[in-house]
Amino acid sequence: MTFGGVENTGYVHLDARFSKCVIGHAHVERLWTGCRWAEGPAWFAAGNYLIWSDIPNNRMMRWDANDGHVSVFRSPSRNSNGNTVDAAGRLVSCEHQTRQVTRTEPNGSITVLAHKFEGRRFNSPNDVVEHSDGSIWFTDPSYGILSDYEGDAATPEMDCHVYRIDTDGSITRVIDSMAKPNGIAFSPDENYVYVSDTGASHDTSLTPHIKRYALSADKKSVTKGEIFAECQAGFFDGFRFDRDGRLWSSAADGVHCYSTDGVLIGRIQIPELVANVEFGGAKKNRLFICGQTSLYSVYLAINGQ
Repeated sequence: MTFGGVENTGYVHLDARFSKCVIGHAHVERLWTGCRWAEGPAWFAAGNYLIWSDIPNNRMMRWDANDGHVSVFRSPSRNSNGNTVDAAGRLVSCEHQTRQVTRTEPNGSITVLAHKFEGRRFNSPNDVVEHSDGSIWFTDPSYGILSDYEGDAATPEMDCHVYRIDTDGSITRVIDSMAKPNGIAFSPDENYVYVSDTGASHDTSLTPHIKRYALSADKKSVTKGEIFAECQAGFFDGFRFDRDGRLWSSAADGVHCYSTDGVLIGRIQIPELVANVEFGGAKKNRLFICGQTSLYSVYLAINGQ
């Protein structure tokens, strides 16, 4: 169907609780198209703009909310993937080609935050998030070194894990029980970290899912995880929380919304695969959606974390 001018978009209500999340007449907008694989949206409130990655094209894009202008933010981007904005307003990025996590300083220089663990190179850091204590958590599947499409083909030096970069620069492996950890986000109260596992992309015996891990009292490690939700369409990749604890995740048919108890309550249909999402706008009530080739957005009745 056509909804607000973009074909095959709209809301699918699976639970009455989804109704309070959406605005019936607020349609999905396609803001720009022209990517090969769009990923890693990050909202910069101070500048009123969004940065995202176009991994195979080796560039980062910038959408200006003031006038809708889209430009190339960085090229080459070293095949950047996931991005986040730290508490100081700096861009933190996962780079496939260099197999490292970096931070862009206010003067434009780039600081390497992590490139090795116990003497071995990471696979291809994928997604990243900051905890309020200043630590940086990131996932490290092997997608960026499987071929030359999203990075440089290489032989993995270690398995795929989740890591924590402390404020003193030390690096700790915090999760080692996932096949291909991918998206990552903290619950609004930061008592849990959620991680998607896309290991089924290379092992069909596995089920795509998001796992929830309780953080320890010092917030430096996690307890044994539990399955929060299993994907019903393709794979969960990137995801974000709203202020009330609902989880909004990418999937093959759009964006899936889960209540705090892990129930799928609704979907936002998008006419292509979705890789990641981000809340932004002045009130953080605008959900930005990275489809495979395009950047979309929709205004919601709730606010992002």
